[in-house]
Amino acid sequence: QVQLVESGGGLVQPGGSLRLSCAASGSIVSIYAMGWYRQVPGKQRELVAIITSGGSTNYIDSVKGRFTISRDNAKNTVYLQMNSLKPEDTAVYYCNADVRSGSYVTRRNDYWGQGTQVAVSS
Repeated sequence: QVQLVESGGGLVQPGGSLRLSCAASGSIVSIYAMGWYRQVPGKQRELVAIITSGGSTNYIDSVKGRFTISRDNAKNTVYLQMNSLKPEDTAVYYCNADVRSGSYVTRRNDYWGQGTQVAVSS
């Protein structure tokens, strides 16, 4: 079994910064892509940023130039540095990871963190 634990959310004023972290633990063999999603009430969850095992990244247009996704493969951790935050960035942010896990028999699954609230308000 694999667990993803997020941290770093909170309340920040417009123009401020936050750094989200997501650590994966369990019987991990390898982690492929890792990503951050966000969701506001009444809307679908949307992909914010994604990073492959090789370090290639992609972002939605609304966060390009403001958010940076990175990962530390030795720590099985993905980060999201969020700068110049805007009220429209307010959402619950979820970590996602494509993981191969197990010991004798391995399998590949998609895992989600529990979510962390980001609120941008003056």
